[in-house]
Amino acid sequence: MNLDSLYSELTLKSNAKLALVVLDGLGDIATREQNYMTPLEASFTPNLDALTQDGAQGRMTPVAPGISPGSGPGHLALFGYDPLEFQVGRGVIEALGLGLELKAGDVAARANFCSLDAKGIVTDRRAGRIETEVCEELCGRLVKKVKRIGDTDVIIKAGKGHRFVVVFRGKGLEGPLTDADPHREGAPIPKAEPIDKKSAKANKAAKLVAEFYKAALPVIAARKPANGFLMRGIAHQPAIPNFQERYGLKAACIAVYPMYKGLAQLVGMTKLEGSQTIQAQFERYLAEYDRFDYFFIHYKYTDMHGEDGNFAAKKNAIEEFDAALPILLQKRPEVLVITGDHSTPCAIKGHSWHPQPVLLVSPCSGSDKLDRFTETGANLGSLGVFEAKYLIRLMQANAKMFDKFGA
Repeated sequence: MNLDSLYSELTLKSNAKLALVVLDGLGDIATREQNYMTPLEASFTPNLDALTQDGAQGRMTPVAPGISPGSGPGHLALFGYDPLEFQVGRGVIEALGLGLELKAGDVAARANFCSLDAKGIVTDRRAGRIETEVCEELCGRLVKKVKRIGDTDVIIKAGKGHRFVVVFRGKGLEGPLTDADPHREGAPIPKAEPIDKKSAKANKAAKLVAEFYKAALPVIAARKPANGFLMRGIAHQPAIPNFQERYGLKAACIAVYPMYKGLAQLVGMTKLEGSQTIQAQFERYLAEYDRFDYFFIHYKYTDMHGEDGNFAAKKNAIEEFDAALPILLQKRPEVLVITGDHSTPCAIKGHSWHPQPVLLVSPCSGSDKLDRFTETGANLGSLGVFEAKYLIRLMQANAKMFDKFGA
């Protein structure tokens, strides 16, 4: 029997509240340079530590051993969708998160401004993390100059910071394409190529991306540090099962960054807009508590500082999160999970394959009798190491949402 079908057969109606709180890129590694501590271990987290008294800990593999996930696969796994089965382009996620309604045949790309030298070599992949206002002004210039390529409309929308989205809307298009991004400084922007070389629709999409670069780069060539751009996650929107139908839970998303709103929207969660800080996000949770069964709350800054290799800043972000946590606990859900979507070690300055720590607290979780929520503690927890796609099932079980299997 298919395992998802079995879970569906066993699912019971429940009035429990479930909350998944994701500190993006939370996991880290202890190195000599960091005095053999992770940012989570070095942080002052009295509120997280208090929760551990009633909870179980463990670690989760986002995709498979040794595979470093992007944010899309990492979050889809947390939502219970096997990231190897449900592969979604980052451009689609970002476009949805920015409020764009994608149509059948649309190809979307997640883009960000970068810095190029005179030879077209990428010198800064994030253009010094330009302010959102600068990104909006640059996108405005591109919108005016590049509205259409051949028979295809070009839709451009600014995101936060250096990020924006490009959507190609026309006939006979599909993805996925390889990234027009070298993923490092010191190299030129590579050409986007179809993954399926035999697909006429993907080949057409690749040619459109190349034409877009030819038309768009001259528009911003003099605008240093953001005189270039990278494109990745170039794909069309796939079919994906609805979260409420799959799990019997009415779900809401409280996130700041568009990509995570887009992921939530992709699976059918309601986006609750407007909150810009973790304090405001938790307050929104309190206000919406009675309307939803399941809450996904996303906190970005642990990942951002991990990618910068900034140990102190990642530690401070964890402590800021911990200081705000009592707001959420004013209406403590029956099942509360605090974890990451992946690890972003400061020593690596990027996403990694290391399993992320997870804390699960419910009346049924039992106590692992651990004093703190850390990677070291999680290694000792009763949850062990498991695939992230099973987290939602453990949450449902702790909410008493499953009938007994068999006689």
